[in-house]
Amino acid sequence: MSLPRILSLAAIAALSACATGPSSGPMTFFVTSAGSGKGADLGGLAGADAHCQKLAAAAGAGSRTWRAYLSTPGAFPGGANPNGVPSVNARDRIGKGPWHNAKGQLIARDVAHLHNGNRLSKDTALDEKGNVVKGRGDNPNEHDMLTGSRADGTAFAPQTDTTCKAWTSSTEGSAIVGHHDRIGPLPENWATSWNFSHQSAGCSQEALIRTGGTGRFYCFAAD
Repeated sequence: MSLPRILSLAAIAALSACATGPSSGPMTFFVTSAGSGKGADLGGLAGADAHCQKLAAAAGAGSRTWRAYLSTPGAFPGGANPNGVPSVNARDRIGKGPWHNAKGQLIARDVAHLHNGNRLSKDTALDEKGNVVKGRGDNPNEHDMLTGSRADGTAFAPQTDTTCKAWTSSTEGSAIVGHHDRIGPLPENWATSWNFSHQSAGCSQEALIRTGGTGRFYCFAAD
């Protein structure tokens, strides 16, 4: 039997997707198996990146450059804050993709796919050891992931602290979190967002636990 000469549009789209992002590959994405232990005080972006790098190295993936999926805000149009430090968008610091979890499953082909149509879920948002992270319905629930980001991966303006003082405080402010399991109390976009669900109750370890997390965050290979 000969193959059909004309492929359907759906088949062409599927082939194109495969061409731009392999369905399996080495680990280039994970959820941290643990946070800093100091709530949302991660030592700033540099400290968070170092945490990603340390966990990746322990899992045999330390040869790559790892970045935390975290944003920090600026104060004025153009991205500068009163101290002259530019805002940072999480989407701009994680490379181009594609990204795969510890089991080689495709998470997203590129930055656009990550923020529109990615394959993140409780079953795929694994830690660096390949373990499933507890989510809503588990005891305890640990589905809150620190991001400080809008749904499109960009930073907020600083009128409200959304990053616990740019990831340096465990006492003041709060942080925007997402749900790695894409599950919330209501079937609405905010409740099922992986990167922009709600603000935490505070920045301490106790406050993050009370909200539904433990200070974990996403790590991506940027190279």
